[in-house]
Amino acid sequence: MRAIIKFWLVFSLFFIASGLILTKLFYLQIKNGQYYEALALGQQIVFEEAESERGAIYSLNNKVLAQTFERSVVYILPNKIEQKEETANILAEIFKESPEDLLLKINENIIFKKEISEEQFIKVKALNLTGVVVDTLLSRAYPFSDFASHILGFVNQEGQGQYGVEGYYNEVIEGGTLFQAKALAPDFLFSFLKDNLLGKKGPSSLVLTLDYNLQYLAEKLLKEAKEQWNFDKAQIIILNPTNGKILTMALSPSFDPNNFFEVKEPNTFLNPALQELFEPGSVFKPITMAAGIEEGLVTAQTEYEDTGKVDLGGPAIYNFGKRVWGKQTMTDVLEESINTGAVFVEQKLGKDKFLKYVDSFGFFELTGVDLAGEVSSKNEGLKKGYPRDFASASFGQGIMMTSLQLMRAFSAIANGGKLVQPHIVEKIIYSDGEEKVIEPKLGEQVISQATSVQLTAMLVSVIKNGAGRKAAVPGYHLAGKTGTAQVPLKTGGYDEEKTIQSFIGYFPALNPQFLVFIRLDNPKQTNAASSSVAPIFGELAKYALDLYQIPPDY
Repeated sequence: MRAIIKFWLVFSLFFIASGLILTKLFYLQIKNGQYYEALALGQQIVFEEAESERGAIYSLNNKVLAQTFERSVVYILPNKIEQKEETANILAEIFKESPEDLLLKINENIIFKKEISEEQFIKVKALNLTGVVVDTLLSRAYPFSDFASHILGFVNQEGQGQYGVEGYYNEVIEGGTLFQAKALAPDFLFSFLKDNLLGKKGPSSLVLTLDYNLQYLAEKLLKEAKEQWNFDKAQIIILNPTNGKILTMALSPSFDPNNFFEVKEPNTFLNPALQELFEPGSVFKPITMAAGIEEGLVTAQTEYEDTGKVDLGGPAIYNFGKRVWGKQTMTDVLEESINTGAVFVEQKLGKDKFLKYVDSFGFFELTGVDLAGEVSSKNEGLKKGYPRDFASASFGQGIMMTSLQLMRAFSAIANGGKLVQPHIVEKIIYSDGEEKVIEPKLGEQVISQATSVQLTAMLVSVIKNGAGRKAAVPGYHLAGKTGTAQVPLKTGGYDEEKTIQSFIGYFPALNPQFLVFIRLDNPKQTNAASSSVAPIFGELAKYALDLYQIPPDY
């Protein structure tokens, strides 16, 4: 008896399921066949539209940086139109076009699509013309064109986020393609499938840590610097060194994510702040100095005798311009960016301790930033290097890193000794209104508070008395360091003409809220960061201090 009941139960379920499937097929193929034919064929010729709704992306100041919007389109299916001339006349009047041109296009018997206004959409839909189907499509838009493009990324023709937060948070922003489940099941099963098979919420929005005003000024300053110095590439990055929030990431050249398909060189999409390794040059010297101070091997007042060069086998190591400084303190070494002074500290540390601090400052690992495609170098060549290699690395030559790795290391110098994890998303707003705030992630204590304080005083002196004078802002203590790095050649050695000129600093020095890194790749008509990059830092610092209404130190 039970076997018979089971048989009829299974048979009934099979019969009901078959009926539902046949009903759905009738609905799709017969009743709305023309619509879905137009939609399917139309999507093959649409290049820029997103396939599903996506959440918006906002700046910290609630500016809409990316959003999905509906647009109206009409599909023309010439082989379904019987009265072609009459249809062309009717549509031409609505579209305010030439009937002859439209008829010519219809007579080509090729399906085509046209974007129309909402008013035109209503008129065409009301006519219910054979071979003419109206629809609304979802498109991704970036209202500020190329603004913060490397942070945002873009959405490709398949509706998938690429690069930036669009790529890293793609699944969060799109929230799952729920319509696929609905096409396979009746409505009363839809909620079950969504919760148990897809397991995703609807589209979620992102609020970034990005400060619109600081980003705007940084991009403006890069445009002005491009005109003045004609660099190849450039960066301005600002983050809060106490919590890792990225306030600004301005990169040049940029691109317009609305028209990403017009970009001819794919490398333009790469974010050099986290996807490009470089040798930092003298901005690395404070890291070496931090290690020496932490180990108790040097202080700000420790003296050494500079003879202008160091011989450790191979080519001699010289100071910039082959200058000889004589007796100097460690503070002088940072103020005047003396290469042999950094070597002096490295030699006191020795290979093992030097590598230990390079490791603990995070130069062998990713920062973990929430942007797509981050890279890092293991610096394997340095680990196996000779004494001269370690000497060169002490002032940032022969050691590779990304800009964000350098900034994370400097965050520890600024905030009292702890690494922070850079991040760009402040919070996620889910489709049901629930919000998830991204909590800052603090790393290990890599140097003591005492070392941080001593090194900060030395970096303040760099701006007050040293090569960073042009970065000063009256009334405020700013800490910083210049860097003019050589560019390595793939064949070995260094380019005789190209440089990377940079400045890294934080302020207010005694209670830092901003850590800034500015980098110009191969600027022309200048050979030192003190003249090209330091003034940009000063202008940016003054604006940020005023914007956040931070009172003067003195």
